[in-house]
Amino acid sequence: MMEETIRVLVPEAEAAKRIEEIGRQISDDYAGRQVHLICILKGGVFFMCELAKRITVPVSMDFMSVSSYGDGTSSSGIVKIAKDLDETLEGKDVIIVEDIIDSGRTLYYLMDVLKQRKPKSLRLCTLLDKPQRRVKDVKVDYVGYEIPDEFVVGYGLDYAQKYRNLPYIGVVEGVE
Repeated sequence: MMEETIRVLVPEAEAAKRIEEIGRQISDDYAGRQVHLICILKGGVFFMCELAKRITVPVSMDFMSVSSYGDGTSSSGIVKIAKDLDETLEGKDVIIVEDIIDSGRTLYYLMDVLKQRKPKSLRLCTLLDKPQRRVKDVKVDYVGYEIPDEFVVGYGLDYAQKYRNLPYIGVVEGVE
C-alpha cells in the first residue's frame, strides 16, 4: 500500500482571489436584492463562508446535508437528505453553494426538490467543477475552477473525512 500524498492544484492565494471575483459577480447580479445562500454540508462550508464575506448585497444563509457518497471516491447515485433547510425558500433569490460538482446526480435531484419550494430564483455556485464526469445535465451559474478528473481535497473537500481543513486545493496521490 502506497503512502498518500497531496499535490497542490490551486494555491491558497489563487483560490482567495477567485472567490473574491465570484463574490463581486454575485453582488453585481443581485444588486438591490438580498441573496439566500444554501450551503451543502459538509464540504461547501469553507467555500460558502469565504464567499459570503465577499458579497456586498445582504446575505442570509441556510444549510442542508445531502449525500450520494460512501467513503469511496465515486458517487453511488443514491441521494438522501440528511439535514433539511430550517427556513422557507418561497420568494427568495437562492444560490446553492457546493464545493464540487462531478456526476451532477445529487444537484440534479436537489434542484428539482428545491424548485418545488417556490424560490423567486434558483442558481448554482460551485468552487470546483468536473464537467467530464457529468451524467446529469446541471446548469452551473458560478464556477470557481474547472478541474481535471482527479481526486481533490482541501477547502472543505475530504478524503475519508481527512484534509478538509487544508487552506488550498490539492490532489490526493497514492490512493487506489
